[in-house]
Amino acid sequence: MTASRMENGARVVGLWLGPAIAAVLLLIPDLEPGNPVVNRMAAVALWMAVWWMAESVPLAITSLLPIVLFPVLGIMNGKTASQQYINDIIFLFLGGFIVALAMEKWHLHKRIALNILVRVGNHPRGVLLGFMGATWFLSMWISNTATTMMMVPIALALIVNLGDLMEKVHLDRYAVGLFLGIAYSASIGGIATLVGTPPNLLFSRFYSELFPNLPELTFADWMIFALPFSTVFLLLVWRFLCMLFTPKHHEGEAAGATFRKYLDELGAIRYEEKVVAVCFSLLALLWLTRRPLDIGMVKLPGWSQLFANPGFFNDGTVSILLAVILFLIPDRNGDGKIMDWKTAKKLPWDIVLLFGGGFALAKGFIESGLSEWVAQRMAGAEAWPLFLVVFLICFTITFLTELTSNTATTQIFLPLLATFAVTLEVHPILMMVPTTLACSFAFMLPVATPPNAIVFGSGLLRISDMARTGLAINLLGIVMITLYTWFFGPVLFGVDLTAAP
Repeated sequence: MTASRMENGARVVGLWLGPAIAAVLLLIPDLEPGNPVVNRMAAVALWMAVWWMAESVPLAITSLLPIVLFPVLGIMNGKTASQQYINDIIFLFLGGFIVALAMEKWHLHKRIALNILVRVGNHPRGVLLGFMGATWFLSMWISNTATTMMMVPIALALIVNLGDLMEKVHLDRYAVGLFLGIAYSASIGGIATLVGTPPNLLFSRFYSELFPNLPELTFADWMIFALPFSTVFLLLVWRFLCMLFTPKHHEGEAAGATFRKYLDELGAIRYEEKVVAVCFSLLALLWLTRRPLDIGMVKLPGWSQLFANPGFFNDGTVSILLAVILFLIPDRNGDGKIMDWKTAKKLPWDIVLLFGGGFALAKGFIESGLSEWVAQRMAGAEAWPLFLVVFLICFTITFLTELTSNTATTQIFLPLLATFAVTLEVHPILMMVPTTLACSFAFMLPVATPPNAIVFGSGLLRISDMARTGLAINLLGIVMITLYTWFFGPVLFGVDLTAAP
């Protein structure tokens, strides 16, 4: 049976299995005697989980189910359910994506990547690091999928140019490492910022929604924690891919010449690119400096303190501000703006709805009492060593997301593990952050992430290449996420993760 037929079969099964499971839950005795809403909420959650995992209908359509099912089943009124689909995290995503689309419109992202690549030298290991570094940096700010799509044609051109300089057996092997490096570094870079990948944004929203009394976790807070981890992990993966795939001898000037050719074709940097670069840099700077930064012995004030109500500002405010500015600045020709609505219509509205569905689901967990019921069922794990609990969470999520959407996995598990943290009387960050990171660390299968699927579509990889290499990196990621969160989380977040806040 072909892979496409298996996928279609899974979609059909999931299409009927989701509502069937929901019907069973509605018919069985109450999970919590006297509170049938718990059963109803569990039915909706499992229905959505099955459809998300099987992708029986578009993910965004599954995400709209709470608007219908919550009122019908008496879980929540339609107005409250609908309000979960728009919030500051949504606007953080929308504003950031508009800036990213402006980069793509004027090819600034391509110039950034090529400038990195022409400076890495011509040695195969340096070229691999250049591709991975460029992909890693860009995926912090723009879609992992878009970044990978941009880098793959450049990599294909390089492989063609190396054909006369490298033995075919070495070239084929090197091509595998190069394309795996692009896919993996897109996922690794995505975890470094809140806007880098959907699971990070979901974490931010769930954290603020489920624990409104805890201090806000800002863009800067996340980056201070995640960027060092992302950097170290990238270098370890690069070194591992070098050991497996790169020849040890020098391959001449072909790589540098290829990158220089593409860069020359872009010509001198244009006015529009400069404007987008300034706005992009300003956006990152304002995100990082909105709230006061306490860096050891140095304390830096935040710009929001200049206003009478600093708490009125959030990262979404900054994101929309810079997006609006791009619509106001004229381009060099004077007949248009740096950003226009035709380009902005490329915004991934399906992801916006996906976020909303996750937020609605989280609200339903709380309002129905299902969170409390799950917490009671998890009480038996209180005797387990906390370090082991974190490790098992990372292990489970990493391998589960190999077969399911990482966004869907995040939506399903973050509310549950937030409740689990309350049960264990530990800080929710200890459960939620490893889950979020692990959702982005699926490196084994083409279906695991869009970057994996894109590089597999080049035709230069076999599933066995990705599976063997990805298994080792998955295991490395599980260990590193666990150790990093356990030992560095308390320092970088400034909280005791093993105690209830």
